[in-house]
Amino acid sequence: MRLCTYSVPPGTPRLGAECAGVALDLARYSHLHDGLRLPADMQGLIDAGPQAWRHAADLCRRFSAEMESHDLAQDAEAGLAYRADRVRWHAPIPRPLKDVFCLGQNYAAHAAESGNPPPPAPIYFTKPPTTVIGPGDPVPYPQRLTTRLDWEVELGVVIGMRGRDIPEARALDYVFGYTIFNDVSARDLQYRTSQWFKGKALDGSCPMGPVIVSADEIPDPQRLRLQLRVNGMTKQNSNTGDMIFSVARIIEDLSAGMTLEPGDCISTGTPQGVGDGRKPPEYLKPGDVMEAEVERIGLLRNPVR
Repeated sequence: MRLCTYSVPPGTPRLGAECAGVALDLARYSHLHDGLRLPADMQGLIDAGPQAWRHAADLCRRFSAEMESHDLAQDAEAGLAYRADRVRWHAPIPRPLKDVFCLGQNYAAHAAESGNPPPPAPIYFTKPPTTVIGPGDPVPYPQRLTTRLDWEVELGVVIGMRGRDIPEARALDYVFGYTIFNDVSARDLQYRTSQWFKGKALDGSCPMGPVIVSADEIPDPQRLRLQLRVNGMTKQNSNTGDMIFSVARIIEDLSAGMTLEPGDCISTGTPQGVGDGRKPPEYLKPGDVMEAEVERIGLLRNPVR
């Protein structure tokens, strides 16, 4: 299933599912059909556990099977479902409970364009919740702080179950689903010290979305093409199979001695083609439009303002 967070302006964000170009309100649809009510937000659904996830998937299948007989105008009036062009799409988890865990230089070609050998162990940094924005939201360009704003398309992983010391062989069992992150980076701030945090932590520098695709629909996350375009020009074009550390290996390593919790987000690193590694370097400017795309998940589009 393709889970989203949407709103009908000026309403508040709600948990939905994207079904054939329609945003289905899972909580209201569940209450109408079986008297139960799923949580109205993504974190609530993740916390509710596998039984609630299976129920949500059943609802998506039921609605999709009934699509031809549905009057979408009536559905919208009842608050059950809306055409995609009638809603605002938010980050699937609009405000993560913790920082987003991020991987640095997790593709050998990206490490090389940064002037480094492949790392012997995963390199971690974080992006705070205030960096997260949704599809279509503008990425702020703080001209007083940076002149080297850069793009990074990345496969995102959302943890579904609490775990610590998770073995690689079972790591994917702990995944709720997959999304897209764009790790927008202020390179001049990133490299002014050996710690990258400040250059990765500017408000609005972590576009997320447009959906979370449930883990059952992507059994192998190491076979996904990922691309990024700026103003329609392809800048990054690679495959998650080129990761140095796979999703399962990352979860094993990150969870060693540290508990991962439902709703934790991991951004798994970017391939080659970032602006800072080009000759000559290229950077974002106000008015640019980024399109981050990952196979089977969708397209995350954000302008720079």
